[in-house]
Parts: sequence; C-alpha cells; structure tokens
Amino acid sequence: MTRPADTARTIARRLRGTKPVLASFMGGLDVMPGREELVECRLPDYPSPERAVAALKAMVDYTQWRQMPPRVVARFPVNQRRVERILHRCARTGEWQVGEAAAKDIMRAYEFNVPEGRIVTNVEDAMDAAVKMGFPVAMKIASPDIIHKSDFGGVKLNLATSEAVRDAYDLMLLRITRRMPEARIHGVYLEKMCPRGREVILGMTRDPQFGPMLMFGLGGIFVEVMKDVTFHLAPVTAQEALEMLRSTKSYALLEGARGEARVDINAIANCLQRLSQLVTDFPQIEEMDINPLIVGGLGSNPVVADARISISRTKGRP
Repeated sequence: MTRPADTARTIARRLRGTKPVLASFMGGLDVMPGREELVECRLPDYPSPERAVAALKAMVDYTQWRQMPPRVVARFPVNQRRVERILHRCARTGEWQVGEAAAKDIMRAYEFNVPEGRIVTNVEDAMDAAVKMGFPVAMKIASPDIIHKSDFGGVKLNLATSEAVRDAYDLMLLRITRRMPEARIHGVYLEKMCPRGREVILGMTRDPQFGPMLMFGLGGIFVEVMKDVTFHLAPVTAQEALEMLRSTKSYALLEGARGEARVDINAIANCLQRLSQLVTDFPQIEEMDINPLIVGGLGSNPVVADARISISRTKGRP
C-alpha cells in the first residue's frame, strides 16, 4: 500500500537539521527497502511508534538536565570536632555499633532536633532525671549487644510518674538479664517523650563502589509492607532532597491528601541534607538510620526519636 524506499528517500531530502526526525516503518519484510534507505541516510528507525516516542522523551529529559543550573551542595555550620571525638572513642573501645546516647550526641552536633536525654545506671538516678526532664518520658536499654531493643522488652514509653519509672527500670533490667545474660548493660537511656507527628525514616548505607547511598521513606507499613523507599547518592542538593521525597508513592500523604495533616516538606529535605553532609564528612560511618524522624506541620522542627550508627572496623580504627 506504500512505497517504503521512496518514502524514506523523501524524508531524507526534506531534512534541514533544525529538529530531530525519528521514523517507525512497520511491516516486516515489506518495509525492509525503506529501512535500508533510512540506515543509509543515518535516520533512526524504531519497530513501533511507542519506542520512537520514548526516545524523544529521553532526548527532552537529557536536554532539560543539561540546562539545569550547576549543583550547589549546601554546607551547614556543624561541630565536626565533637563527632570526631565520639567516633574515635567508640572505635578505641571496640563499639562498632554506636550506642543511642552517642548517636544522638552526633545528631546534636549536626544541629538535628534531639529530645533531652541521658544514661542512668540506677533506679534513683532514673527517677531523679525523669523529674528534672518533666513527664512523660521514654526509657530504653543501653547495651552495645542489643540493637533491636524492643524485641527484648528494652523500650518503655509514656512513663508519666516517678513510680512508673521505678517499676519500668526494675522490670526492664530483670527481663533483659534473664533473656540475654551475656549482654553488656551500660544502664538505661532516659529521654523526654517526643511530640506526635508523621513518622519518616532517613538512612544511609555505604556502597563499596559508589559511596554513601541515602534512603528516605515513610514509617510504619509504608516501609515494612509496601517497601516505599527511595535512594540517592550523597551529597545531595536541596532540590535533589526534595526530589527524593516526591519520588515515593506515599508523598501525597506528606502533602495532606485524604484528610491527612500536611507536614513541613522543606524541613525533611533539610534533614536529608544534614545527613548527607554527616556521612560525607565521616567515611568511617558505614550504616546509619534515623527511625523514626517525627515531622510536624509547617514551621515545625523534626525530632529524632531514635538513631542507629555503625562504623567501619577498618576506617574507624584509631
């Protein structure tokens, strides 16, 4: 029904070099003469229009990427010396899993919002610290041998009185020593309860070839069941941090879809950039996560409810 060779030659004669031209000659052996002419004229030919459109989209995306302004990675004023001392101390004592108290000191040094907290080693100090902080408080076991504290009864939340703190302390130590008698116990970490808000997860794992890979996701079922997370190599710019958030399926919930309260998107992106700076500054940090980071409405400052850091046994060695 057509003359593929003549059609291809006619297309080639009309080229002026001012716009991209892509062809899709469909018809099997019948259109082979036309395809041969296209090859001769250095014109791309695609087996279907959809493939040609996908190629055009890739060309547009690449052009837009080339036209983007230069990447500007923000540098925040932080206390690097404080982090150096903490990591050096952990490596010197062979604690490759940084304890929660030390991990949160690192977070504070990089200007993350961390609730007031301290390690206590006896029930009297626990009750006294809780009164000074103000109720309610959270209590967590402090042990380098217990990473997933809640699995062993090592977490108690919303302790509202001194009596509740006393009972929780005694029961926690009793259960832990029975279930893990070999675990080293440094005491318990007592801290002010975090405000309510949307829970998100920030993390990093260091790839041996590409370096620090940042992770972002929503908490709860979005991570555990739906696996709704996104990744990006560090360091990240402000725009790249925002793109990480937008690339998740559940981003609409952060924006306030289906009656959910809208959270401060820029505040989360800011935390991602600070995390990016931290893991770029300290290559001995092998893995870490902030889980959860509790985020509130516009103008609020996200709160680090829990943090975990692992350091390399080779890079971290003093």
